[in-house]
Amino acid sequence: MAGKFEIYAGKDGKYRFRLKAGNGEVVATGQGYSSKAAAKKGVEAVQKAAAGATIVELAQAES
Repeated sequence: MAGKFEIYAGKDGKYRFRLKAGNGEVVATGQGYSSKAAAKKGVEAVQKAAAGATIVELAQAES
């Protein structure tokens, strides 16, 4: 089963999205948006950016 984006209204009244993997696990969440349409545009922006994204490994921060 393929992953899916879910758009929902948060407790703060803002619209958010989350990306769920095929097994139902949440793998990413989005910021709060003022409208459902804006949240959908956020999903579309993530989809476009992820299509050509590379993986970059960062050095571990010192504690």
